[in-house]
Amino acid sequence: MPTATDFKDYYTILGVSKTATPEEIKRAYRKLARKHHPDVNPGNPEAEDKFKDLNEANEVLSNPETRSKYDQFGQHWKQAGAGGAPPRGTSTNAGGFDFDPSTNFDEYSNFDDFIKDLLGRGGQSRSRQTHSGTSNQADDFAGFRTQAPAPDTEAAIALSFSEAFHGVQKRLQLDDETLNVRIPAGAKSGSRIRIKGKGRVSPFSQQRGDLYLTIELFLHSFFKFSGDNLSCEVPIRPDEAVLGTQIQVPTPEGGVMMTVPKGVSCGQLLRLRGKGWILPKGDRTDLIVKLQIVSPKELSEIEQECYEKIKASSSFNPRSAIEEVRL
Repeated sequence: MPTATDFKDYYTILGVSKTATPEEIKRAYRKLARKHHPDVNPGNPEAEDKFKDLNEANEVLSNPETRSKYDQFGQHWKQAGAGGAPPRGTSTNAGGFDFDPSTNFDEYSNFDDFIKDLLGRGGQSRSRQTHSGTSNQADDFAGFRTQAPAPDTEAAIALSFSEAFHGVQKRLQLDDETLNVRIPAGAKSGSRIRIKGKGRVSPFSQQRGDLYLTIELFLHSFFKFSGDNLSCEVPIRPDEAVLGTQIQVPTPEGGVMMTVPKGVSCGQLLRLRGKGWILPKGDRTDLIVKLQIVSPKELSEIEQECYEKIKASSSFNPRSAIEEVRL
């Protein structure tokens, strides 16, 4: 049973306000999960504990139902969600009211009715229950027990581009259990993978919920995402841009030859169809290649001479269209 000293403020853990939107909570969780992920901080127990707190906070605040209970009942939100009652002599976070330790909980049909009555909002919602015989303290709460649905669990896992593209088997630590999880090929940042029956155990029904893994990808030095497609930048020489050429371009599965037409501009985009990211059904997206014209910083004598001749004989003026521009 949580106490005031071990109560976790999930909003503070994620660094968001209590009025944060679901999208703000999602962004904050992803940012902090990448920072404190055990794969990024090997052998760092503080980062591991922080990562567990982040997952717990996101699991509660990303679900509208559990967030509403948390906002209303504070440290007793789990009892409210499961129909249980708070321990005697404690106070709720709903309004900071202390209740009488002599309260007879048998007079309430559920925890929500108890809270409403405590805050003076009960009206006619309170319904009495009678029990014959004597009961001990544990029996005071027997009338509140209901079969709560097994809770689903949210966790994050970070992958390299190569692991996500090809698929990978990963070992995941969830509480005291080690899980071997197969990540299918084609996962992207933000992808969610459901693993049935691997969530946390409900303390009431003893059923296990599902585990939902949110995928985060480490940055790659060459490839980036452009929507569903992959993109990259490839340098070419000035003469290749003018005359056209054949160049080798890296793809996720190795280099392929690509035709650069003559007269291309710096920043021009070319498309390699079917050479991008892998899709769940096995299809491939495209690879978008952005050309970057790179001028040499040092020239041989022959190159210098050739460029001088081109300069002297060329009639091309790339700035003719802007000569009359003014305010």
